[in-house]
Amino acid sequence: MSTIGVSVPRVEDERLLRGEGRFLDDLRLEGALEVAFLRSPHAHAKIGAIDAAAALALPGVVAVIDGRETAAALEPMVFDIAKIVPETVREATAPQVRVHPMPALPAERVTYVGQPVVMVVAESRYLAEDAVDLVAVEFEPLPAVVDAERALEPGAPLVEPDWEDNEAISFSFERGDVDAAFAAAAVVVEESFRSHRQHPSPIETRGVAAGVDPQDGSLAVWSSTQTPHLLQDFLARWLHRDPERIRVRAPDVGGAFGVKHSCYPEDLLIPFAALRLGRAVKWAEDRAEHLAAATQGRDQLHRIAIAADSEGRILAVRDSAVMNAGAFNLLGLVVPYNTFTHLLGPYDVGALGFEMRVAVTNTVPTAPYRGAGRPEAVFAIERAIDRLARQLGADPADVRARNLIGPEQMPYETGIVYRDGSDQVYDSGDYPELLRRACELVQRERFEATASERRRIGVGYAIYTEGTGVGPFETARVRIEPSGTVKVFTGASSQGQGHRTTLAQVAAEALGVAVGDVEVVGGDSAAVPSGFGTLASRTLVVAGNAVSEAAAAVRAQALEVAAGMLAAAAYELEVEDGVISVRGRPDATLPLGAVAGFLTPFNPARPRGAPPELAAESVYRPGPVTWAAGVHVAVVAVDLPTGVVEVLRFVIAHDCGRVVNPAIADGQIVGGVMQGIGGALHEEIVYDESGQLRSGNFMDYMLPTAGEAPEFELVHLDTPSPLNPLGVKGLGEGGAIGPPAAIAGAVEDALADLGVVVHRGPLGPSRVRDLIASAASAASP
Repeated sequence: MSTIGVSVPRVEDERLLRGEGRFLDDLRLEGALEVAFLRSPHAHAKIGAIDAAAALALPGVVAVIDGRETAAALEPMVFDIAKIVPETVREATAPQVRVHPMPALPAERVTYVGQPVVMVVAESRYLAEDAVDLVAVEFEPLPAVVDAERALEPGAPLVEPDWEDNEAISFSFERGDVDAAFAAAAVVVEESFRSHRQHPSPIETRGVAAGVDPQDGSLAVWSSTQTPHLLQDFLARWLHRDPERIRVRAPDVGGAFGVKHSCYPEDLLIPFAALRLGRAVKWAEDRAEHLAAATQGRDQLHRIAIAADSEGRILAVRDSAVMNAGAFNLLGLVVPYNTFTHLLGPYDVGALGFEMRVAVTNTVPTAPYRGAGRPEAVFAIERAIDRLARQLGADPADVRARNLIGPEQMPYETGIVYRDGSDQVYDSGDYPELLRRACELVQRERFEATASERRRIGVGYAIYTEGTGVGPFETARVRIEPSGTVKVFTGASSQGQGHRTTLAQVAAEALGVAVGDVEVVGGDSAAVPSGFGTLASRTLVVAGNAVSEAAAAVRAQALEVAAGMLAAAAYELEVEDGVISVRGRPDATLPLGAVAGFLTPFNPARPRGAPPELAAESVYRPGPVTWAAGVHVAVVAVDLPTGVVEVLRFVIAHDCGRVVNPAIADGQIVGGVMQGIGGALHEEIVYDESGQLRSGNFMDYMLPTAGEAPEFELVHLDTPSPLNPLGVKGLGEGGAIGPPAAIAGAVEDALADLGVVVHRGPLGPSRVRDLIASAASAASP
């Protein structure tokens, strides 16, 4: 019986439900010191004198470290991914990328509120926090700029004084004759749409602990990171140590969504302090720090235009986008280029003109947040298509259907170069069928029966594609123990996605064993010699295929050895439920564990030249990304007097290729949708003009709860990818991509007779009331 496509219960859950999970802050390292940071109260300021005498005099305070000390020992941080631009990307878009290094602790200037300035190390967190209050830092405030468009204006305050302006990135692209298409168009729609800044807000904040082995001087690091191997490489480079002498482990991690992918100053400073002081050191971020200092996401403005014929067939799209990178351009082209490559999504459009400018500002750096540029692109194009449908007086679903790429066009060449440098080709999918299935499930009439003059009902749509399974590689090692247990070691690291279950299913399928006999080990740089980690909807595509390949190799080894033990040919053998048998000889069987035990070096019957164990390693290097897709349809009710928006029903038709575990897949998608609903209705990071954070707690930064969850209807359309042996596509981010656009469209549909146009979110009650009032004012003579 196949283990693929079965909703196997998550093997992770029992331990977590019993309260036996061990997260970063649960670690108790013997004699560990703890850390608190003095963080900048200014968005932009010069650092003057730092007086730590009173803090150092406090009993239990071990060290006070500032940027003057770290500048001499730690080079400012620059991440390789920010500098890597494939040659084909250069040829296609001529990107200009500037990166200024980020100091572990600044010695001269701070550039955003919340930036760490002084690290206090003490015998307890309580003492460290008290000592922070005793450190006196002289700041000389400087002019700040927080808005990306304002930052790009001549004469704006410079975030990086060595630059002549604040433009960190610019690139452009043109395909087809855009000007001719607009000149020939029967209808032209031009609007501006903003994707506001948001915070990933996982249930667990960030944290780092480090200790030095007194015997050999090796460094042990525990981190709530998404990418243990990348953090190991980062620490080796900046601490000037051999990677083999650094072990990074991610214990249980409570969510991430991109915020735990970047390497932060704290990731470097905690191991630095452990090495300097010769004692274990630990830091666990509190929620106020997390909201003020961890990376944020979104924050783009699009001026988009669509040229169409009289039937609504899109001839060309032109988009000019501006993105806010915050104070440091951490990851270069990753997010803005993702926005570009996902703008047209599933639509067959002849001509495209696109330009992107990215500004640095005096705000927390932005980085990939679940979707990583895709929700911003989808919000722009889907909102513009809604405006096109409105201008034509057409059904928005029909306009979309008219423009979709058909299954007969697969594989579909977009004429765009993807960010990994390969040609962007949609490998498989049936977008019209996705839309048809979603529309069948909407049930608009049922909800319209509840409408009244006060309560308006609306329906909104969003369709997207998602490039998934990006490389460069992932490593897996599979070993069968004499007990019969199968150990799977992976470079992937889980933050709650269910990897230990899905990767066990993949291994079980390849080996012919029960899922319960497979144990998956990840989140440890010592598990496999190299790895990449969990990000960008890649784990099942890349790590899953690595596991499958390694498991298949182990199966072949086992059959070869068992053939000699059973006096049969390997091709006569089969494996089921962990037992090897000879076809036609029901008495000739061997458990896989017995084969593994037979290979122990202490067995005198072990054949000469036989492997010492049943084990194999695979490094899977994917080709071009696989393309998932989805259709989201939101049904909302808007209460006119209060402006309250309620999402009543949310329909998802999704294609992630071959589904390994339907229940886990559904959970990932629905979880992503809830994050998207939060961004659409509630969540917004707000800075005032001076760069002060105005949404730094969960009273001002509102998250959705289970009480806001609508009815969900989810259907999968499985079109296996031909680009990898498992036929899978990524799905971790897809749920978050469509909701902001679908909900905005639904609200606009509900209020269409009032003339409301939705250009941005979040659509909280006050904003909706303002939209209604503005539309009424515009309509009055």
